Amino acid sequence: MSTNLPAASDRARTARLRDALLAAAFTADGLLDLLGAPAYAALARSETVPALRATRGDSPLETLVRLFLLQRPVESGRAAAALPMDDCLADGWLVRADGDLVRATVDVRPFGGPEGQDWWIVSDLGCAVGGAGGIAGGADGAGGVDRSELVLGVGGASTTLAGITVRTPVASALDLGTGSGIQALHAAQHATRVTATDLNPRALHMTRLTLALSGAPEADLREGSLFEPVADETYDLIVSNPPFVISPGARLTYRDGGMGGDDLCRTLVQQSAARLNDGGYCQLLANWQHVEGEDWRERLASWVPRGCDAWIVQREVQDVAQYAELWLRDAGDHRTAPADYAARYDAWLDEFEARKTKGVGFGWITLRKSGSDRPSVVAEEWPHPVEQPLGASVRAHFERQDFLRAHDDASLLAARFKLADEVVQEQVGLPGAEDPEHVVLRQNRGMRRATKVDTVGAGFAGVCDGSLSAGRILDAIAQLVGEDAVLLRDRTPESIRLLVEQGFLTPVGD
Repeated sequence: MSTNLPAASDRARTARLRDALLAAAFTADGLLDLLGAPAYAALARSETVPALRATRGDSPLETLVRLFLLQRPVESGRAAAALPMDDCLADGWLVRADGDLVRATVDVRPFGGPEGQDWWIVSDLGCAVGGAGGIAGGADGAGGVDRSELVLGVGGASTTLAGITVRTPVASALDLGTGSGIQALHAAQHATRVTATDLNPRALHMTRLTLALSGAPEADLREGSLFEPVADETYDLIVSNPPFVISPGARLTYRDGGMGGDDLCRTLVQQSAARLNDGGYCQLLANWQHVEGEDWRERLASWVPRGCDAWIVQREVQDVAQYAELWLRDAGDHRTAPADYAARYDAWLDEFEARKTKGVGFGWITLRKSGSDRPSVVAEEWPHPVEQPLGASVRAHFERQDFLRAHDDASLLAARFKLADEVVQEQVGLPGAEDPEHVVLRQNRGMRRATKVDTVGAGFAGVCDGSLSAGRILDAIAQLVGEDAVLLRDRTPESIRLLVEQGFLTPVGD
């Protein structure tokens, strides 16, 4: 490693440090109370001035914010009032600075767990505030670390992945490309055995620190690329926030995977089936190319390995210029000489032009090893707001696919359904009109979908309370509207399937 990092080998000393953080309210809630919402939000944008203004006092909490988040040295007396100083110096969390000052060697960011746990994510200096953008310029990262080896803290991508992950209890989980360990920390709450891998040895050490400081069980940490460190092993859950950035060169380990285009994400998807137990999930974030003359949905569907169901959700698309500018800023290239910036910008555009890439999509890919010879592969664009966490919704999506695959039209009409919770009906039409132009069903939970239905579909959904079969409900509707019941039964199953697939209707019983 290019710089010394704290040790967490003495669990008793680490526990004393954790107790001190809790006593000072150096938690997610404590930070929000101290800083206020505007200053708290500004930190995520790499803006530290509001937080500096809010921490001009000498309370233990203010001291810890300045040390571990704002990278400011503090007087040793103030640090000793907030922390077990001897332990922190012995283990390397703090080092002596000029005069009577001490400074932190790593960022420590409070993070609230899904069940109210107080956790702390350890990363390189500057990387807990605004990601890599929080690092003051220069080719090196804070603390003299080569920028290519930096380990980032918690960002929007990592919290998104944590939120969409299926959280059923499992025997084994793999966090591939663990970084600072946030996914491994979540997995430790519901997996008996957690393995975490990373190409960067600094990342593995940061994960060890994150788990120890947060009081989580130790993980099996392994160095290596992709699935190489876990050859011939299988898991019930695989999660990955990989270095998915599509770039003209592997300059930064935390974001550039070293493969051309979106080959890294494709390789992860294609190789995942061999590492999954039956019924297991692989969930990852990804970028993918929008290639001239190709439908992105068909392109990504072709990645899905045999015997796996898949749900691919595109959340955002950027044109190639926007995309290049985003990651040039991330690398700090906007601070270089104008000619150097222009040359690097040009290299990105050359790369996209050579690959006939017109845009880049970002989203989620979830695979489930179903073993079905009729796999369900759904690729959709959904840029609208959703309600996190979505893990339960992801699991329910695949359970509904199982149901639909097992039911032909006749058995579908024999089944009973219940309208999902938090679904409302909206009628759209001109004021004063006798009938609405159309009816919309809208979910207020999960994916928050909306779908148009006709009057029959609206009436059908409204009656579904699990007591009557779909066929009997349609017969009653046919009699009410004066329509032939046989014809209504023939034309309605497709609509029912769509309502089930999108989560508006939930199958009841057998």
